[in-house]
Amino acid sequence: MSLKPFEFIANAVRAKEIVTVLARYGFADLLQKLDLPPRLLSALGKIAPHKRSQWERLRIVMEELGPTFIKFGQLLSMRPDVVPEPLIKELRKLQEKVPPVSFEQIRPILEEGLGQDYHAVFSEFDEEAIAGASMAQVHRARLALTGELVAVKIQRPALEKVIDADFDILMWLAKQAHERIEDLRPINLPDVIETMRDGLERELDFRREARGLSFFSRRNAYPEEVCAPKIFEDICSRRVLVMEWVEGRRLESIVPGSEEGRRLSQVGARSMFHQIMISGYFHADPHAGNIRVLPDGKLCFLDWGATGQLTQRMRYGLVDLFRAFVKADAEQVTRIGINLADTGESIDRRRMERDVNLAIREHYNADTGEGDVGRAILSLLYVFGRNGVDLAGDYSLMAKAILCVEETGATLDESFNLKDEFEPVLKRLVKERRNPKRMAESFRDSVLLGLEQLQGMPEEALRILKKIEKDNLKINLQHRGLEDLDDAISDASNKITLGIIIGCLLVGSSLIVTSNVPPIVFGFPILGIVGYVLSFLLGLYVAFDILRGRPK
Repeated sequence: MSLKPFEFIANAVRAKEIVTVLARYGFADLLQKLDLPPRLLSALGKIAPHKRSQWERLRIVMEELGPTFIKFGQLLSMRPDVVPEPLIKELRKLQEKVPPVSFEQIRPILEEGLGQDYHAVFSEFDEEAIAGASMAQVHRARLALTGELVAVKIQRPALEKVIDADFDILMWLAKQAHERIEDLRPINLPDVIETMRDGLERELDFRREARGLSFFSRRNAYPEEVCAPKIFEDICSRRVLVMEWVEGRRLESIVPGSEEGRRLSQVGARSMFHQIMISGYFHADPHAGNIRVLPDGKLCFLDWGATGQLTQRMRYGLVDLFRAFVKADAEQVTRIGINLADTGESIDRRRMERDVNLAIREHYNADTGEGDVGRAILSLLYVFGRNGVDLAGDYSLMAKAILCVEETGATLDESFNLKDEFEPVLKRLVKERRNPKRMAESFRDSVLLGLEQLQGMPEEALRILKKIEKDNLKINLQHRGLEDLDDAISDASNKITLGIIIGCLLVGSSLIVTSNVPPIVFGFPILGIVGYVLSFLLGLYVAFDILRGRPK
């Protein structure tokens, strides 16, 4: 498979920059396994030795390639089913060295989002951004109507165009790697990139973050201990978010091991497990930088751009998974993981069970209940992914959130034990799940649904029979592995088209020259000479393209 001509022209400069940076940091050997166009292969050069680990080099590559790749790395750090733990640790170090844009550049986006002049909404507005990131920047302001201090999050200009171009290149590279590197096939990189792209597009719609903040505030089980910023939904839009200004201490200011530290670690863990296991809607990135301690002692969760959702079935499945994990029952963990994925692929259960057993033993001691539960869950999801068990992305977000809880809790309190915090929630869910009334309701709903489907079967069968009778039955078949053939046909047709154009130019130019069609310069028809020159240049291009492709 090769880049389509027009796609390559549109992204040629950026593609070469990406390949050059990857090669500079020691990934030329990986790039050489891909079917790169000669224009990009010339950027590889010699493979230079590097003292840094491959994971550290990959993180530096993302930082150097700019905002889209930084955000991609941050999203990738939430996919423990795709990337190993050492890479996740590196990706969490990604630094967004992106200076904020001037207010003159951001003002049109602000006023478009507000639907009016910003002076009509804010009595005060600090034109100097107080925080800047790859996707947005934050300004401090005061509402004209109520006088409340607010934080105004505004999306950076011309963002979507840059993201689209970078993700087009990433998708092409992912498809190449998926086809040509066998070890990467179980991960399904194109699907991962597509999921990341969808996730980033959702995150760029600030209305989703506004709805998420409002939903959490309504469902918050511990309002006296935990909160989120108040959101002003009536003046929020797709690219502008207005929320309460939060004044609070960072967790780094809390003395580790103090009474306050122990209390905050328990409060945060209790809230997060309620969000994940009971509410089913949770903050997916609750690291220390996204949490503040308010003057009244409450924990305030900031930045709700990344959130996860778990259905009732998914939460009940997690209960089974956690209970099997606590017992270090690798066979049960394997079975539950496969059932959660609903995969139809053939899976080597024995190999997967061995990998699961190793992942649990490396991070957790079932006899004492000690160990890094968050890291163990990350390892389990990676084992699932490597064995072809494709879990929903929200499970990965859940694992990332649990790891953040564990690390933050351990920072505040050395004796913090994640198992002690999630066991009460598991017991509550088990009790809820086994409640006779709920079980009876679930059985009744299943029976009614089955009856409805049974009633609809004759109608569906009749519809299919009518299609057969009218010769109108269509069956869609997809033959995999023909992508290279499609590209070869497209490339050949492009060359044939160019050949026809060259021939027409030559014939037309010859007719113009023999007929002496004006304008005449130095005794020669200028249109005929221009036609000959264009024919010559296009002919050289076609010849060069054919010769450089001969080794393939």
